[in-house]
Amino acid sequence: MSPQEQYRYELHTLTVLGTPMETLLFRPEGPGPFPGLLQCQHIPMGHAGLEHDTFTLTTARRLSDAGFVVVVPFLFHWWPKDDPLERKREGSRDDWMLEDLRSALALLRDDAQVDASRLGVVGHCWGGRVAWLAACHLTELRVLATFYGGNIGKALGAGNQPPLALTPHMRCRVIGFYGNEDTNPSPDDVEAYAQALGAAGIPFEFHQYDGAGHAFQNFPMPERYHEASSEDAWRKLLEFLRDELAERL
Repeated sequence: MSPQEQYRYELHTLTVLGTPMETLLFRPEGPGPFPGLLQCQHIPMGHAGLEHDTFTLTTARRLSDAGFVVVVPFLFHWWPKDDPLERKREGSRDDWMLEDLRSALALLRDDAQVDASRLGVVGHCWGGRVAWLAACHLTELRVLATFYGGNIGKALGAGNQPPLALTPHMRCRVIGFYGNEDTNPSPDDVEAYAQALGAAGIPFEFHQYDGAGHAFQNFPMPERYHEASSEDAWRKLLEFLRDELAERL
C-alpha cells in the first residue's frame, strides 16, 4: 500500500515563484464545512519528501480524523530531494517559506469543504518555527499551535527579520508545547517567547513537561519520544483547537 493510500491524502502541485511544490491535503469524512489547518513539517526524513515522513503523515491524518481539513506543503521543494539536509537547512529563507505558506493557505481557504473563517496553523520542531512565522504574516489565521520550535529569535535569509521580532503582528491565539529537557528551545528561550507574546498582548498558553526533551512527540524516534507528555499535549491541542475553531465538531 502506498503512503497516499494508507494515509488517505490528495496530492496537489502548487507553483511558488515559478517552482513546483508538492502539497498534501487531508480530509475528514463528511460534507463539511470544516475548519482548516496549515501544518508545517519538521525536518527528520521529510526533507527528502513528505511521503517518507511517517510522523508528519500520521499527525496530519490524526488531525483530519478529528475534524479538520489539513494542508501540508513540502517546504524543501527548492532543492532536489536527494540533496543533503545541511544544504537545505543552510539555504532556507523565511521569505521563500512565506510564499510556500501563502500558496498552501490559499489552497486550503478556497476549498469547498473549508470554512475560511476558521483557519489555524500548527507545526513541530522546524515547523514550530515556521508556524510562528506564518502567524506573524497571515492575518486570517485564528490560532497558532507550536511544538518545541527553536531558533524563533533568528532570521533565515538576508534581509529577513526573526519571527520573534514580528510577534506584535500576530492576530491569533497561541498554544505552545515544550520539553523542559530541551536545549533548542531551552526553558530560557520559552520564557523569551512568553515575554514577547505578553508584551504584544497576545492571548497564549504554554505547556512545559518535565522529563521531556526535544521532539517528544516524534514517535518514530524512540530515543526522543515521551509518551505521557505526547499524549497529554495531544489532548490539550485538540481541546484548544475545538474551543477556538471547531464550533461544529
